[in-house]
Amino acid sequence: MTSPAGGAVELDGLVKRYGTGGAERTAVDGLSFGAARGAVTALLGPNGAGKTTTIEICEGFRRADAGTVRVLGRDPVADARELKPRVGVMPQSGGVPGTARAGEFLRLVASFHATPLDTGALLERLGLTEHARTPFRRMSGGQQQRLSLAVAVVGRPELVFLDEPTTGLDPQARHATWELIEELRAAGVSVVLTTHHMEEAERLADHVVIVDHGRVVAQGAPGVLTGAERQLRFRARPGLGLEELLAALPAGSAAKESPAGHYLIEADVRPELLATVTAWCASHGVMTEDLRIERRTLEDVFLELTGRDLRA
Repeated sequence: MTSPAGGAVELDGLVKRYGTGGAERTAVDGLSFGAARGAVTALLGPNGAGKTTTIEICEGFRRADAGTVRVLGRDPVADARELKPRVGVMPQSGGVPGTARAGEFLRLVASFHATPLDTGALLERLGLTEHARTPFRRMSGGQQQRLSLAVAVVGRPELVFLDEPTTGLDPQARHATWELIEELRAAGVSVVLTTHHMEEAERLADHVVIVDHGRVVAQGAPGVLTGAERQLRFRARPGLGLEELLAALPAGSAAKESPAGHYLIEADVRPELLATVTAWCASHGVMTEDLRIERRTLEDVFLELTGRDLRA
């Protein structure tokens, strides 16, 4: 499924393989999705799911082996010269010379664009004014990340690709980055971002695409993916008899303990269910703590779709 004609990004049947013969590995396996103009699209997936390869193909840094990709209606490789002034990209590790001073490098990038943002104001906005004369290699990881973000947006792009934009940032810098992304969307800029922070995706994204093993496993607005289902959580002594508790709950309910002493009841949470759980605990001498009702989060959905096993 792709976005309507004129979408910021349109991928259809994208395939990318690495290696040859028996060592061949498929990183992207028939990926199809679209990113609408003027919206934030979050591409989520475990390590090795194909996110970075997909973004690099969209940016024109890699060629797909099969399928089609259109960025602002153009081929990112064949039309690279036309797209460069219209698309912002966060430099990855090694993308900024280590000896380059932050302010000088940002001004250099700005000089390549017709109507760039004011570099001084952008440095101040991202808390980098005091580090304007600091060589890139001497900046902290968070400062380097913020400079990379500044580089991506200084040219007033129509579309910006942000690969893990808040990695290594402290809470203040993370929130400042979120506010900047929200302002970009309000100004009509299309944003495609990857992130491992589900809270970030849930707050920022208009559309979420979850990929695993190079394929789309789910996509939609965050609220659509999480649904209206609610769940009950509480803490109590470890090792409660969950099978006995489930027998007292409506059919279709589920209960699990993870980690020890932390319980989750997934069911149609109504007053009757809450009364049943608390009555069962009382009858078994179980003191509950932190009893709360909450909706499923994007992280819950992500783990359900991609599993809980660690990825390399």
